[in-house]
Amino acid sequence: MQVDKVSVNIEMIRHANIHDVASLAALTLQVWLNTYTVDGMRKAYADFAIEQFTKAHFEELLANKAYKILVYERAGALLGFAMINTASFFGDPSRGYELEKLYVHNYFHGQGIGKVLLQAVAQHYGLPFWLYTWTENSSNMFYQRLGFKHVGEFSFEFAGHTILNHVYVSPAYL
Repeated sequence: MQVDKVSVNIEMIRHANIHDVASLAALTLQVWLNTYTVDGMRKAYADFAIEQFTKAHFEELLANKAYKILVYERAGALLGFAMINTASFFGDPSRGYELEKLYVHNYFHGQGIGKVLLQAVAQHYGLPFWLYTWTENSSNMFYQRLGFKHVGEFSFEFAGHTILNHVYVSPAYL
């Protein structure tokens, strides 16, 4: 008797756990490096990413009560994640907590994963929340399309460069 194989793409959003730390670290490296090394792989950027985005870093975040990480998983593979910091505020607490990272694997951009993760964040932790993104990042259009309001800017120095960021607050609904 022959059994037909059925391909099932089981998709889910769930809270990250200790078994996810390697995938979270690798996904973060991929997205971060693709976003910030647009003019080539500079040593300072490579050193920062390799030293910062480790399994131990994500183990610490999972143990920190201020941080919450939701992952988007399909057929056992992480395609994206959203990380919030409930202790971080921009200006005043009325803007809510910080969405510190919304990272989607580069091969899966444009499939609605980021929007679904944002909706899950709002469902689990409420609205509003704020985030910042590099002014040169293509994600600015994504947030604007979803109705996020530009409320400010801030910059910081990194590897001898000034990094300018837009700050957005989530809309009343997602």
